[in-house]
Amino acid sequence: MSSDAGDDDDVVHDFRPLIVVYKSGRLERPLATPPVPPGTDAATGVASRDVRLSAASFVRLYLPPPCAAVAGGERLPVVVYFHGGGFVIGSAASPAYHRCLNDLAAACPAVAVSVDYRLAPEHPLPAAYEDSAAALAWVLSAADPWLAVHGDLSRVFLAGDSAGGNICHHLAMRHGLTSQHPPHRLKGIVLIHPWFWGREPIGGEAAAGEQKGLWEFVCPDAADGADDPRMNPTAAGAPGLENLACEKVMVCVAEGDTLRWRGRAYAEAVVRARGGEAAAVELLESEGVGHVFYLFEPGHEKADELLRRIAAFISAK
Repeated sequence: MSSDAGDDDDVVHDFRPLIVVYKSGRLERPLATPPVPPGTDAATGVASRDVRLSAASFVRLYLPPPCAAVAGGERLPVVVYFHGGGFVIGSAASPAYHRCLNDLAAACPAVAVSVDYRLAPEHPLPAAYEDSAAALAWVLSAADPWLAVHGDLSRVFLAGDSAGGNICHHLAMRHGLTSQHPPHRLKGIVLIHPWFWGREPIGGEAAAGEQKGLWEFVCPDAADGADDPRMNPTAAGAPGLENLACEKVMVCVAEGDTLRWRGRAYAEAVVRARGGEAAAVELLESEGVGHVFYLFEPGHEKADELLRRIAAFISAK
């Protein structure tokens, strides 16, 4: 066997099922799925189309059918969604997220914008944060006719699962800590099974191990490892959560998810940061299911409940 062939088989980073990195530089993403095109969804009537924002990123917009709009032509809330995948896998064009966004746009109803961002290790963080911030700025500019005609930019929500939930937090904090955009432009954030971690275990967590390794792989410049404020927003020295630039927060956790303790801790920390105003934070715990279960089991009764609760959170005024 040649030395090149041997290098090709030598694994240097193994984060299965997300990504495997070989000594030769070859990458495997076991969960990757072929993209699906935009169009009109037969089940919901939601129309979708792609808009390229740069050579490296695009967004997929979703518009519910006319009958979903409320009487009088009132504009719809805007949901900007960031997919998960540990910053190493996932796409706005993946079948699971395409189905999820069709369902979400119809259920609210809302104009939805699903963001495709650059992935590590080809593009380590902060690339995903930068692409996501650029996409949010584009949404707020109402440059697209669907947003300009149908979207209510006083009701912009950020939503995302796992790494996407992490992005939501990062953008809401960035929104509040800079004067680039007026903070009132964000109505709320929805963090679904958000990927947060820390150096010291909490609740029933195991030692940092795999989570810490993956985080440092995607974010080589992480300060203090898993206690980097981007991974642990409640770490000592992290910017205060009172700077979250949104009116309300929803956090969703799952009983079978190792990230659930961090999600709960985040929700509790936001309540404290808002002076104990529990009504400003909604916590939904799904029993008997695991991490991002709704993407893999969309027909599950708990997936239906999750969708209903998120839709109610977004549509409430």
